[in-house]
Amino acid sequence: MKTGSTLERMLRKGAFAVTAALDPPEGNDLRPLDQQLKLLKGNVDAINVTDNPTGFVRMSSLATSAYLIQNGFEPIMHLTTRDRNRIALQSDLLGATALGVRNILCLTGDHHTLGNQRDAKNVHDLDSVQLIACARTLRDEGTLMGGKEKLKGEIRLFIGAGENPFGDPFEFRVIRLAKKARAGADFIQTHPVYDTDRFREWMKAICDRGLHEKLYILAGVCPLKSREAMESIQEYHPGIFIPEAIIDRVLTSRNSEEEGIQICVEQIRQIKEIQGVHGVTIHAPGWEASIPEIIQQAGLLPRPKADAI
Repeated sequence: MKTGSTLERMLRKGAFAVTAALDPPEGNDLRPLDQQLKLLKGNVDAINVTDNPTGFVRMSSLATSAYLIQNGFEPIMHLTTRDRNRIALQSDLLGATALGVRNILCLTGDHHTLGNQRDAKNVHDLDSVQLIACARTLRDEGTLMGGKEKLKGEIRLFIGAGENPFGDPFEFRVIRLAKKARAGADFIQTHPVYDTDRFREWMKAICDRGLHEKLYILAGVCPLKSREAMESIQEYHPGIFIPEAIIDRVLTSRNSEEEGIQICVEQIRQIKEIQGVHGVTIHAPGWEASIPEIIQQAGLLPRPKADAI
């Protein structure tokens, strides 16, 4: 065990993990966050806390993660290289672990021009692979990047990374994943999966290289509630492909929200049967109320008790 976090214990014991993503508040009012947490309580094993998603300013992922811990939830803190140099990244990692964060997700971050601070400047002192290696150095060596002096205290981190199975060139996605495994990633969370056939092909390539034995892979899913939701995904996440058959199902249904939930449930059931998949991450920005129903219909309840794992 590298951390003893609930997520790590779930995955190491072979349980099918369930996580959900939430965006921190747009201001410093915590009441909307409290409402989201009520929906997720008892339904997920850990909660992804995004880091200024799509370049929109929100409460910091570190502060939000600390608040989750105070209220009995386990966060997966997202950390992007877009907004920080290596000094700030390492500083935030030290602060996060001191406050009890055990799971992190190392990301590049969406381009700032998608958000509400278009005059900002990207940093990208490190890329996501280098950030993974940096986190591993803190944990395993107890030193900063390039440093020899030992840090005070114990750094305990379960290191995650993101991956898009659908980006081109397709063959490069597996090579890139292997780089993240060598850098020190423990688990992977993917972009939302709508094309399960192509995802199955990607997972086969991963298994052929034995990467599923080095990394725990959690597939992303995201329910579609309307035409606007699909257009938003295609605008802000161009690497995500939604098959025409799914688009037609949502647009022609009598109740698009119910159809979106049903499609998501079907996708989870299919994904669960794919070799090498260890869990799912449910993204439902602005529609967190759908998450408990999706989890229940997918047969993922009750969740195992942490103290029994």
